[in-house]
Amino acid sequence: MPVVQAEVVVPVSPAVAYAVSQTTGDVRRRWDVFIRAQHFLDDATLPAKGVRTATRQRFGLSMTTRYVSYAPPTNVGMVMETGPWFFRSLGAGWRFEEVPGGTRAVWKYSFRCRPAWLAPIAERIGVVVLGREIRRRIAGFARGCEDPVVLAAADAIRGGKGKGPDPT
Repeated sequence: MPVVQAEVVVPVSPAVAYAVSQTTGDVRRRWDVFIRAQHFLDDATLPAKGVRTATRQRFGLSMTTRYVSYAPPTNVGMVMETGPWFFRSLGAGWRFEEVPGGTRAVWKYSFRCRPAWLAPIAERIGVVVLGREIRRRIAGFARGCEDPVVLAAADAIRGGKGKGPDPT
């Protein structure tokens, strides 16, 4: 299964980095270059294991995903339930680890393409395309971890536990 990943060190605690990764709506679009629209499904209002989301990316492709793990402030994972025809499967996950100077955030995608006869070529192309996309997204995430609007939203997600970009 092909895997692409990107990582960055951001100058905030793991709890804040985690919360930034879970922002939604206009706040999410401030840092996430991939998403055009995203919302929770099934009357959910907060992310949690089992919660489903609908996402439309900037070129119009849509997918439904489900949280398969939600463990603040260390990791979160999602899998695609429905999406573009060329993905047989797609999973994404974040890991957060405290390091000197902040938090190391690692974002990873794993995927399979279809149809089977085209998968070997499509997956090589996918590694290039998704690799470029994940690097753009994590660079945006790093900018979000320094954006006062995004940090205020992250603080609200955490229940008002911090007073700025460096709460513990």
